Amino acid sequence: MQVSSLNEVKIYSLSAGRSLPEWLSDRKKRALQKKDVDIRRRIELIQDFEMPTVSTKIKVSRDGQYIMAVVVTFEILSDDYSKIVFLQCGRFVEFHSQHGHYYKTRIPKFGRDFSYHYPSCDLYFVGASSEVYRLNLEQGRFLNSLQTEASESNVCDINPVHFLFAMGTAEGKVECWDPRTRNRVGLLDCALSSVTADTEIEGLPSISALKFDGALNMAVGTSTGQVLLYDLRSSNPLIVKDHHYGLPIKSIQFQHQLDLIISADSRIIKMWNKDTGKIFTSMEPEHDINDVCLYPNSGMLMTANEAPKMNIYYIPVLGPAPKWCSFLDNLTEELEENPESTVYDDYKFVTRKDLENLGLAHLIGSSLLRAYMHGFFMDIRLYHKAKMMANPFAYEEYRREKIRQKIEETRAQRVQLKKLPKVNKELALKLIEEEGEEQQSSKKRKQKNLPSLLKDDRFKVMFENPDFQVDEQSEEFRLLNPLVSKISEKRKRKLKILEELEAQGQEEEEEPEGKASDAESSESSDDEKGWVEEVRKQRKLLRQEEKLKRQERLKEDQQTLLKPQFFEIKEGEEFRSFKDSAKKQKLMKKSLEDRLKLEEKLGTLNVSDTTVGSKQATFKLKKSEQQRKQQEAEKRHRQERKTLRRSASHLKSRRGRGRLFH
Repeated sequence: MQVSSLNEVKIYSLSAGRSLPEWLSDRKKRALQKKDVDIRRRIELIQDFEMPTVSTKIKVSRDGQYIMAVVVTFEILSDDYSKIVFLQCGRFVEFHSQHGHYYKTRIPKFGRDFSYHYPSCDLYFVGASSEVYRLNLEQGRFLNSLQTEASESNVCDINPVHFLFAMGTAEGKVECWDPRTRNRVGLLDCALSSVTADTEIEGLPSISALKFDGALNMAVGTSTGQVLLYDLRSSNPLIVKDHHYGLPIKSIQFQHQLDLIISADSRIIKMWNKDTGKIFTSMEPEHDINDVCLYPNSGMLMTANEAPKMNIYYIPVLGPAPKWCSFLDNLTEELEENPESTVYDDYKFVTRKDLENLGLAHLIGSSLLRAYMHGFFMDIRLYHKAKMMANPFAYEEYRREKIRQKIEETRAQRVQLKKLPKVNKELALKLIEEEGEEQQSSKKRKQKNLPSLLKDDRFKVMFENPDFQVDEQSEEFRLLNPLVSKISEKRKRKLKILEELEAQGQEEEEEPEGKASDAESSESSDDEKGWVEEVRKQRKLLRQEEKLKRQERLKEDQQTLLKPQFFEIKEGEEFRSFKDSAKKQKLMKKSLEDRLKLEEKLGTLNVSDTTVGSKQATFKLKKSEQQRKQQEAEKRHRQERKTLRRSASHLKSRRGRGRLFH
């Protein structure tokens, strides 16, 4: 017996492992059971529970006494095995009674599924044809067929309450027919509804599974791995569930005690809530699945596989064990006392995006990935190998980070002062002082204290990451906080005292406080006059600093000596100015700050301060070489015109005289 657990749901596989051959002696069997734990824990619940080749359909009789499996499909017409109809591969329909074979007939086209209509005793056959063949068992003859719009049909079902006949087509549609009038009463386009933003499909989805639940609900499975739950009063599905394997849905069952839908493709069986769509549990048999069957009123589940062997599972949460194997309840209670590792302990859950980052998206649909919820389970060893190849230094970074965290944890366990953080020490000290003042005021007012920012995990990075260090020398900070210089002097003295105490290794719980001076007692942060004076003082200091910077830049320019440089031109090349090539290359290598400084020196950039502490930059665009040459050519042309211009006064005519033009 193999035990697996997912979402705290225990699943007992009663057919796991290999059975011992009958010709082995009892001594040999006992010896093997002592050596092999799997053989010792194996339970052969049903002897020879397997088919000669494969099985595509499995069902339990309504009285719960018989389990049957066939190659194509069949229908149990009675409560026991006394009346059975088989649909075989070669278009044959075979009837069996309690004593064995009773009658055999053929349908015109190859059949894929059929359903029995109890009120009229009609068998409805669907298959490789647009017609639905009707065979009346009371009259013993074929009736007029139902002509559909589909080219082929894959599955069909009849509602057990109002006997509505539904069939799933190869075009991804579900046609609903009323057997009383033999007219179509509804059409659902499931292929269009199965395509959502989260699903990826290839080709047109056809209907591969169909199942009614009560009078109004119907579940539809597609060939691309989606399950759609419908209310017959609406053409839009209530829930669309994707198996994430892209394989056809083989079987759909309803579990009414827990309101679950059990859907299976050839790789996995999923159980999910029909109201919310949340996964309840899932399991992956060792062989490809063809059909799933629930034992009535119990927690037993059986599968027909693409192998002779058929699987039996017992899930205590779904219900009790059947009467003929009631000992399973006691056995599972004993196994609960000795829990073992679950199936998914050695697996890593990854999403589709994680697979793309690791370069493993091509494994979707293979046996290396197990679809679950919105992602997949993969072997933890494969995950580590892929991650190491994608980022070879990830482990070293992870190791260094873990070591740093361990060191920080050991430091935090020591008895020490109220240690200030490494980043923004003055801000932390300010918060500590404000916290002490609030505690004193709250004691007087009998109010609850507000949480401190230092203890809040949301602001923890501000006191750990150096990127969040407050620059108190910036112009913006000094203009927006004009009195910070005087207040910070007090905190700097406190910080100095704390650093000295930490260096000496003194372990005190209370923070040392500096001595109050006369200036501190007389100053008030609420004094408006002092605030205005401090603002003026800061502005004056900023102007002086800017003036000193300009003088230093001017000195550097004056001290710079320009020496001539000579360059050799390659043979066959024409000399061009270095201004366009070399200068641009040098500029591109420089940082943005250096380029802005250079532009400011050349006069093409003007930087000025605004009233709120921000900066305003004005650029003058340079003229291109072509524009400059054009302007110079126009200037030379105007000068030439001026030099060649002659006076036209001698051309004026006089009375009685004329002058010939030369």
